[in-house]
Amino acid sequence: MKKLTVYQLLSLALPVQILLVKIISYFPELIEHYYSNGLFPYISVFFRTIYGWIPFSIGDISYAIISVGFIIFSYRFIKNKLKNRKQQFFKLVAYLSLFYFIFHLFWGLNYYRTSLFKTLNIEEKEYTLNELIILTDTLLLKLKQTQLVLVTNDTVKVTIPYSRKALLNKTKLGYDMLAKEYPQYHYTKPSLKPSLFSLPLTYMGFAGYFNPLSSEAQVDILAPKINLPMTCSHELAHQLGFASESETNFIGFLAATKHKDAYFKYSGYLMAIRYSIGSIRYKDSTLAKKYFLKLPKGIHKNIKESDEFWKSYHNQAEPYFKFFYDNYLKANQQKEGIQSYSKMVNLLIAYQKEHEL
Repeated sequence: MKKLTVYQLLSLALPVQILLVKIISYFPELIEHYYSNGLFPYISVFFRTIYGWIPFSIGDISYAIISVGFIIFSYRFIKNKLKNRKQQFFKLVAYLSLFYFIFHLFWGLNYYRTSLFKTLNIEEKEYTLNELIILTDTLLLKLKQTQLVLVTNDTVKVTIPYSRKALLNKTKLGYDMLAKEYPQYHYTKPSLKPSLFSLPLTYMGFAGYFNPLSSEAQVDILAPKINLPMTCSHELAHQLGFASESETNFIGFLAATKHKDAYFKYSGYLMAIRYSIGSIRYKDSTLAKKYFLKLPKGIHKNIKESDEFWKSYHNQAEPYFKFFYDNYLKANQQKEGIQSYSKMVNLLIAYQKEHEL
């Protein structure tokens, strides 16, 4: 009997891994206890300790190497035509198998952890229009109050005076405040960096991302500064083991709005009210327009500034990147795909019933 090669063994391991992950996904409490709150924090802190002090993203470099390697492999595969096709096939599947293992060990199992509704002991249900109105009124009041702390009157847009690097460095302070109320969100060994691919990232329409291979959080350093505090807070939540985009947005919102710095608070409330008004639009478009008109002129200017920035980079390829990411989310327990971001509104409403926003 012919002995199997390493590539063949790794290839055979791929369907076994997929089956095991599928089985494990039915036990979110076990994943929550033994992985998300057990093994993963050690993995994440380990990589953040190793890479956190380096000013550029090691994860971005690893992505570049993987991309170049894939291009070389594809070129050789095509060049060789029918020669060694079987061997090349097993080699490709073996690399996929190895990547699948590393991805789930270092990060991916977090997609199957217990819902934040359960861990925070808040009710999960479909919200009514009236509940949405109460939330939006609260956010509008908070946003206007924070705006007037930062500017002389409400017709003036908020301009953040800090450098982008300073904003990245300040982000952790919001989690220091949040951890006083929720110790599980204690954050150490920061590893939040500007993306080396900020320009292509902007064209793709993304403000930031988490690298599961290095536990680094990267942000689009070209994006408007008014959005950056919330984006940074969002990405740090990923480093704490939260994979769901709606949950990560929610935790990022809590960290930003509990920050001592009013610029972080403003960024958090600005993002949240856009989500809440957007949710009202699905139920009552006329009411949504009324709420949008209630926003002071200065806030409108900040929204316009952000929207115009992203529109200036809009291109024909962007929908394809969004389509890819949408299906990536759907393949990892987020049935709504990119729309799962809007599920944050459910968390805000449920949380508001028990706590002050």
